Amino acid sequence: MIETRLATVSLENPDVQIIAEAAEVLKKGGVVAFPTETVYGLGADALNSEAVQKVFAAKGRPSDNPLIVHIAVRHQLMELAEEVSEKGERLAKEFWPGPLTLVVRKTYLVPEIVTSGLDTVAIRMPDHPVALALIEEFDGGIVGPSANLTGRPSPTSANHVMEDLKGRIDMVLNGGPTDIGIESTVVDVTLDPPLILRPGGLHKESLEDIVGPVRLASEEEFLRRSPGTRHRHYAPNAKIVLVDREDVEGLKRALKEFRQDGKSVGCIVHSPEMASVESGVFFKVLPAPIDFFARYLFRTFRELDHEGADIILVEQVDEGGLGTAVMDRLRKASKA
Repeated sequence: MIETRLATVSLENPDVQIIAEAAEVLKKGGVVAFPTETVYGLGADALNSEAVQKVFAAKGRPSDNPLIVHIAVRHQLMELAEEVSEKGERLAKEFWPGPLTLVVRKTYLVPEIVTSGLDTVAIRMPDHPVALALIEEFDGGIVGPSANLTGRPSPTSANHVMEDLKGRIDMVLNGGPTDIGIESTVVDVTLDPPLILRPGGLHKESLEDIVGPVRLASEEEFLRRSPGTRHRHYAPNAKIVLVDREDVEGLKRALKEFRQDGKSVGCIVHSPEMASVESGVFFKVLPAPIDFFARYLFRTFRELDHEGADIILVEQVDEGGLGTAVMDRLRKASKA
């Protein structure tokens, strides 16, 4: 078992020595978890196949699930991308650093293990001082899938990372809780109009403001270019059951039925109507604004797991904006 080092790093002024030590771990082929604005990522040298394999092994990740490469400066993009379309360039200029991942044609430098054998690679520039400092010090692209066991809720704190991966990776940089709590939006810009492969922290409407019409992918051929689209994802140990928004009677009925079956039932709601149904440690009321709901969702999944919930009833949110990404995660979690 690996001894996993946990190091706390200031957001305002990331400790130069700690960042240098983490970058050295990466240079030696090790694995370092780091915070981003979306969720915590699991970093390794993107051009080192053996290091990348350690990421797959630590997570228990299927080999046909490609990874996102994280960069800190634009010239690193040129090492990884054979070409970037004009619309891709416009999106990068507008939204990098930020929760946007671009799928582009890869160069020969990118190992097949990173792209699962595809001729495309997913790249993003995170908007987080610790992540950027680490990548800059390492001086190259690093893969950064969510730093959790495959299938589990994505980690939004260093404690979540340690919970899943302690003893499996070399180091965790603790930069506190993440801001967005939902993974990046993945957009394939090898196609025109661009194709959203995975909704995330950046809204479809924001993308269209910059490049015009953007489509949502549904075909398996394209979905396989992005992580988080086909395999089991985002699910706690408890079974997730979705309940219609503001459906008080439906919530009460589900609570009664599952409890009659001897199940321990947790709830995650947000509307005032649903919030009045019950109270207690198994009944979680998240702030109604969608950005707050998204930020606390995965954390609350884990909390209810710790409380021993067998079933988690979750009130659905309105589609549109960040709500589209939240519902994407909830649907995937409920099918796990």
